[in-house]
Amino acid sequence: MTLRMFSKSSIQTFAVLVLGIYLMGCKPPQQDGGQALAASAAFLTENAKKPLVMVTASGLQYLVLKEGEGRRPEASDRVRVNYVGSLISGQEFDRGEGIEFPLNRVIPGWTEGLQLMKEGAKYRFFIPSELAYGEAGAGGEIPGNAALIFEVELLKVGSP
Repeated sequence: MTLRMFSKSSIQTFAVLVLGIYLMGCKPPQQDGGQALAASAAFLTENAKKPLVMVTASGLQYLVLKEGEGRRPEASDRVRVNYVGSLISGQEFDRGEGIEFPLNRVIPGWTEGLQLMKEGAKYRFFIPSELAYGEAGAGGEIPGNAALIFEVELLKVGSP
């Protein structure tokens, strides 16, 4: 059998079909945004009931693991931190040691949360999706509408 037995349009249709099947298999699995939002909301509702967990007006939750004694940052400051980020499932997605950045250039949950800390402090943040990456998620590891957990140690506050 040769390709001459098939019309040009049927070959094109077949090629598009094969390409579509291939591309569907290459996409990372997506978690249903509504399902992630419901799971995040349930987690945060229960977490807020735990002793020592504080909740801000924006919905950011935090737990003080160690108080600091140094300077408290402002949104316009640069900070140096150690941190571990995970999903509410416990799956770690990021880790950093001695990372420096301008505080006003990160997700809103970090900008708000770090301003509560003093140098030397260590907090655990429970960040609702609207203060993190929202519906879009981030990379392949953070699904849309996911609440995040970060353990953060504020090492140093510097000028912009």
